Formats: sequence, structure tokens, C-alpha cells
Amino acid sequence: MKKFILGVLLTLIVGFGYWYFNNKKQSETQLKKTSELIEKEVKNVSKLIVTESSYAQIFTYKNSKDIFMGIEARKKAIVAVNTKATVGYDLSQLKYELFPETKTLRITAIPKPELNIYPEFDFYDVTQDYLNQFKAEDYNAIKKRVTRQIRKKIEKSVVMQNAENRLLSELQKLFVLTNSLGWTLEFYKQPVKTERELEILL
Repeated sequence: MKKFILGVLLTLIVGFGYWYFNNKKQSETQLKKTSELIEKEVKNVSKLIVTESSYAQIFTYKNSKDIFMGIEARKKAIVAVNTKATVGYDLSQLKYELFPETKTLRITAIPKPELNIYPEFDFYDVTQDYLNQFKAEDYNAIKKRVTRQIRKKIEKSVVMQNAENRLLSELQKLFVLTNSLGWTLEFYKQPVKTERELEILL
């Protein structure tokens, strides 16, 4: 009788041990597949996203210098500028960490937006006195000054917000994926529970 009971217990122990280790192996395999899936999605997101916009502006340039006893020599030009602007996020520079044991994807760094502008200048209605004529350095100075003004304007324009919205859209893909798989997305160690929280943290 004792041998029978011992045999039953031994069978149960062996059966439980097999079930436990087999189940553990399956869980580890599933966790590995999930980790690989999340990492693949991060790599899909890791691309260059660019938002483009165009601007057209007119500037008036005036300059005068005193020649003698209050007599001034003047020069003037109308500057038409057509500018193509691009705002890009190079998400290949996105930094992250995966923690399979806690089912956590942690974003540790997001690249800064890169603003590039490509202005094209046309000069009209150029008038100049003999003693104050336009030179190459004048045109270069005008272009630099106008370019700075355009850059400042674009930095405050809707194109920057549009670029950020595209960035948010890409990061939301990671949130949706991790959330559907029972993982947690962290942004600089801050857990993200909703898409709205991600927008605020960004």
C-alpha cells in the first residue's frame, strides 16, 4: 500500500515537474517572441520623418550713408524670397531599453527636430547712388539677415507643430503595440498609461 501511495506521489511530482518546466519554457518562448516583435516595431519607427512647407515673403532693404555735410548717398532694393523649409526627426537616433522580465519598453532619448531652410532670393527695383552702390558683400549680408528672420518665423510656425504631431503619431504606434501585448511603455522612466499622457510627456 505504501509503495502504491509512494508511486502515485512520485508520478504526480514527475507530472507536475514536467508541466511546470514545459509551461515555463513556453512562457519564456512567448516572452522572447513578444520582445522581438516590439524591437522590430521600434526599428520600423526608427526612420527619418520630414515635414515640408513653403513660404513667400517680400522685404525692403534700405541703406544710406553720410557723404558730406548731411548729404546722403542711398541705395534700396526689394527682396522677394521663396523658401522651402523642412523639419525632420531622425528617429534612427531614438534610444530605448527593453526589459522583458518586467515587460517594459523604456524610451530614454528622442532626437531634437532639425530645421533646414532653402531660401531663393530675387532682387527687384534696385536703386543706388554712385557713392553708395551695392556690392557682393551687401547682397550676402542681406541674405544672411533675411535668412535669420525667416528661420525665427518658421520656428514659431505651424510647421514645427505638424512635425511634432508626426513624431507623436510614430510613438503612438509603440504605445498601442506594447499596450496590446500587456507591456508597459515608459518615457524617461515615466509609465505611459494613455495616448494623451504620451502627448503631454512629449
